[in-house]
This record gives sequence, C-alpha cells and structure tokens, in this order.
Amino acid sequence: MGSKIGFVGLGLMGSAMVGRLQDCNYQMIVLGNKDRSGLEKAVARGAREAVSGSDLANESDVIMLCMGTSDQVEDRILGHEGIIYGLSPGKVIIDFGTSLPSSTKKIAEKIADTGATILDAPLGRTPHHAKDGLLNIMAAGDKNIFDKVSPILENLGENVFYLGGLGTGHTIKLMNNFFGMTIANAMAEVFAVADASGVSRETVYKVISAGPLHSSMMDFISAFGLEGDKSKLEFAVKNAHKDVNYYRLMTEKLGIDSIMSESANKALTKARDSGYDEAMVCEMIDFFKNHYSADKI
Repeated sequence: MGSKIGFVGLGLMGSAMVGRLQDCNYQMIVLGNKDRSGLEKAVARGAREAVSGSDLANESDVIMLCMGTSDQVEDRILGHEGIIYGLSPGKVIIDFGTSLPSSTKKIAEKIADTGATILDAPLGRTPHHAKDGLLNIMAAGDKNIFDKVSPILENLGENVFYLGGLGTGHTIKLMNNFFGMTIANAMAEVFAVADASGVSRETVYKVISAGPLHSSMMDFISAFGLEGDKSKLEFAVKNAHKDVNYYRLMTEKLGIDSIMSESANKALTKARDSGYDEAMVCEMIDFFKNHYSADKI
C-alpha cells in the first residue's frame, strides 16, 4: 500500500494519531474539522494542508477520518468538494470514528463506482495511547483490503482486530461504549447516593472493588470521585450521549427495544441539557449529586 496518508479530523485523538504516523515517516496530507491547533502542529512537522476533501483524497493512497458523528463523516466524504470526488480505484478510506453501521454501509454504496473501498476501524483507549501506537483498533470490511493496510494500522495499534464484514467494527464499538457508559453512570450514581446516605466514598469503593464488580471503568470514575482526577477518563458527556444514542438507533434498526440503554441515555441527556455537555463522564458524579439535591427542594 502507498505511503501517502490523508487525515481528516485532528482533535485530541486525531492529532495524536497523526503525530504517531509522522514519527513513522509517513507522508501526511491533513484537513481540519473544527480546531486548527492539531492541524497546525502537523503542518509544522511537514504535513501538507489540503484545501478540500477532494484535494486530500486525490493526493492520498489511504484516507483516514477521526470525526465526532456519522453526519460529519458523511458530509466530509459525500458533501460539497467531498472526498468522493478525489477517489479512484485502489484508494482506501478508513473511518476511525464511532459511527452508525448503517451510515458506513451507505457510504460504501455511494463510493463503489469510484473503485475505492472503505473500512470501519473504531478505536479503543486514549490519545495518550495513540501517540505511542498503543490503540485498540476494531477493523472490519474487505479482508484483502484490511491485509493491505494492516502494516499502517499496526503502527497505530497495539491490538489490531479484524472483525469481519463492513460495519462489524462500528457495531461492536457501539456495544462496547454502551456497556462502558452504563457502568460509568452506575458508579457515578453510587458515589452520589453514598454522599446522600452519609457513607464515605472511600468505604464504598473499598468494599465494591474487593469483589467481582471491580473494573478499570470503576477505577476511572473513582479517580475523580476520590481524588478529583479527571485524566483517567478524558471522554466528554456529549460524546458519551452520542454513542449511547447511536447504540439505541442501531438496536431499533434490529427491531430491539433496548431496556438497559434507556437509563444511561436518560442520565446523559439530562446531564447534557443541564450544562454538563463539555464535562468529562467522570463528572457525572457531580451531576447526579446536584440533580438529586435539586429534587429535594
């Protein structure tokens, strides 16, 4: 596979990934989404800034996207001066975002006539892992195409999973994030209820963590609840809300009325609407505490 990589979406994760690819001496063409700080950092290290999606695709062998929503991905690929207009046979798009599987399949159908292909490859772990090439990558799509780009993916990920047909990566990622955010919100509420009942958070953590319920996610929430440390889970409420909502949309398309996701979605929606949208998920402890205090007034 060629070594010219186009990258769209240089937020915290995207910027760290581009930095890693530059460390590995790939030629980079970059296109920003909202914040220019990551883009300018990449350009300072030798990346070329594309003027449009079509320009980026025309100059790249592999086109990577790390964006917030399926709508953003669709717009950047299929919209005005989009990536689709610079595609040609052999080019590969990789969507690293947490997207709707149905959207991924729609894009594949739209670009089929260009001879290019798309893989879904959502990510696990954090920007801190990305900069050292230690991500978990959940890739899916055409196996032959995956094999061609896997050397690039292996520079980004410690664990690179091939999961099957197109959309499987996004499907499993949404399951993963729904599960994680349900645990996170449950632990956050437990701390809020501990405060209300006069039981120390430290005691609650000590008892629960000694049993089978102990988990990394529990520790991420507890780091903030016990020490005020938000760095263990740098994931915003607005993104958690989006992912749980996408999970619900996915289950609806499967004819499933998801019971368990309803509570997580309700909590995250209330938090978002109460001004916590930019807060980290661990700060749901504060949301629950304030919300339940307000209920008593």
